Amino acid sequence: MRKGQDLIICEHCDSVYRKRPLARGQVSDCVVCGAVLDRHQWLSVDGQFALIVAALIVFVIANVSPIVTLGLSGMTAATTLWGAVIAMWHDGAQIVAVLTALTLFFFPLAQIMIFGWVLFFARDGRRAPGFSRAMSSLVRVKPWSMIEVFMLGTLVAVVKAHTYFDVVTGPGIWAFGFLTLLITVFSTHDPRHLWDVTKDANA
Repeated sequence: MRKGQDLIICEHCDSVYRKRPLARGQVSDCVVCGAVLDRHQWLSVDGQFALIVAALIVFVIANVSPIVTLGLSGMTAATTLWGAVIAMWHDGAQIVAVLTALTLFFFPLAQIMIFGWVLFFARDGRRAPGFSRAMSSLVRVKPWSMIEVFMLGTLVAVVKAHTYFDVVTGPGIWAFGFLTLLITVFSTHDPRHLWDVTKDANA
């Protein structure tokens, strides 16, 4: 009987496959439903940990720095992400404010912190305390992180605002852009491979 580590189970249709080594850029798909089963992990665990630390730093900068500065008739106004959330709350759009805070701050921060937690221990080949729950939480949180959507919407809004205001992009929008790039790089890695490269501390 083959060991469980040598098998892959499709999370969509429960088909079982034998795991094979993949070359750079290769992706294995389920022949039944077409879902992605495995990807070549081109970045080491140490490299992934460095990326997640960089993402945390950029995330902080993005949330404390002005996104854009609007100017009209000599007057200027700058706002951060949280400034926009507070303004929406005071304007009666509480539901939108809460959704914005969740999808652009709390869920992305949770994803970064959980990734950092498991990768910190994975560098030594160990599984972090609460590893199973952390991995399950990553699957649940990931779809709710919508920084990429926010970045696209902000770019469209900035272009349209140029018609009426003097618009100066702030450090926040550049930080969000860099954060989007880091998230894109991270999305090429399958966190499930951490099950293969780590072991329980008492194993």
